[in-house]
Amino acid sequence: MLEKLYKNPKQTLYILIAFMAVFATFYNAFIPLHGDEAYYWMWSQHLQMGYYDHPPMIAYLIYLTGFISDAEWGVRLVNVLSFSISALYIYKLTAEISDERTALNAVLIFFSVLVVQAGYIITTPDSPLIMFWTLSLYYSYRAIFYGELRDYILSGVMLGFTMLSKYSAILLVAAIVLYILIKRRDILLGYKIYVAMLLALLVIAPMLYWNYQHEWISFLFQLHHGATDDFTIKIGKMFEFLGGQFGVFSPVFAWVLFYYLIKERFFFKDERLFFLSLTIITTLGLFLYKSLFKSMALNYGAPAYIAGVIIVAFVISKYRLDRTFKIGLLIALFFSIVARYMFMFHLDIIREEMYKSDKAVEKFLSYKKEGEKLFADHLTDAAYIEYYSPNHERADVVIPSRFSQYDMWREDDYLQDGIVLARYRPREKELKKLYRNVELLEHYIIIPDVRSFYFYRVSEPKKEAFNTN
Repeated sequence: MLEKLYKNPKQTLYILIAFMAVFATFYNAFIPLHGDEAYYWMWSQHLQMGYYDHPPMIAYLIYLTGFISDAEWGVRLVNVLSFSISALYIYKLTAEISDERTALNAVLIFFSVLVVQAGYIITTPDSPLIMFWTLSLYYSYRAIFYGELRDYILSGVMLGFTMLSKYSAILLVAAIVLYILIKRRDILLGYKIYVAMLLALLVIAPMLYWNYQHEWISFLFQLHHGATDDFTIKIGKMFEFLGGQFGVFSPVFAWVLFYYLIKERFFFKDERLFFLSLTIITTLGLFLYKSLFKSMALNYGAPAYIAGVIIVAFVISKYRLDRTFKIGLLIALFFSIVARYMFMFHLDIIREEMYKSDKAVEKFLSYKKEGEKLFADHLTDAAYIEYYSPNHERADVVIPSRFSQYDMWREDDYLQDGIVLARYRPREKELKKLYRNVELLEHYIIIPDVRSFYFYRVSEPKKEAFNTN
């Protein structure tokens, strides 16, 4: 059956990309937004050169897809665009390193693994990161191995866009620099690499200026977010992160990748594969090290698998591991299909924080009176209110919680009469510190003993509260 796919690999590629795009767009229309997605959508309504939590690219792309639709599937067109372009350029890069059959295998692996299928569903900064990482990898490869000025220019621009997507893009920059220092120091004697560096700097200059204006607040947040004050080694967390990679990249493909990276000593003798290997080593290596001290989200290592699918496809072709490929594909697809089934039909079990959030906001808004302001006790719930309210009404976080973009935009007199959506637990004590009148309107239960909201009406803010918030 698979042999039919290879008669015209490019045609098969376009069919696969089109199928995934149409399927994902239709599928995403039935899944309510994750709180983080609503938060990033909120950014797209207030475009600026940087944000507290991340660089601005995710907001820019959601803004652009908003011209098509701002429904759930419209927000997630960012994912469809990002992963479709990534698949195309994974094919192009693999074909240059090997052949079109191997390139098609790389795309089949890419589409089958759980980390990519999950990426098609939830819109995060990882989506543009994956796209621009792939483009940067392709044009950097061409610049290094072919030396054309055009490729240096495009690599510089794409690396800039990658850094505007997520700060972890610095790991790709580090891998490229490391490769040049180890294998191609002659490149440093020419002018082209400096053109690329200048262009990358120009692309990220507005984001750097925004951070400078705000005392580098976004950089400091990310440094703190990924760091720990406790350097006690926790081996269990490292194995948790490492084991998780066998889940998100599938057990068979992860085993092939890690085994042959070690067996072939990171393909040091093959300059093309060594270039790819370094992007895997720097990315997974850093997060594996950090997982010794702190839990790391499994998606942190996702960019490593762009080069990972290419190397796995190359190994399968070189060593003729056809049976391994078929088994790996079946297992990866099984994991992905189960995950998609659970998202569609059992969201209350695997992602209860997404389950019926739109219905909760709808019920909450039914209590609103004219002139009342909308509040929540957490940034994602404030974003939910803004997204799911009919006219995208402005909301704010009333009770101090994790610092966010809401805090940066807040005005001194934000405490006004309004209604408050609080999740999980009662908030009367905190609200009474801010308001003289606090009335519980409803305890809205979504999943008994698991997920519920408390709706409050608050009025007459205390003057002393303005001095503490």
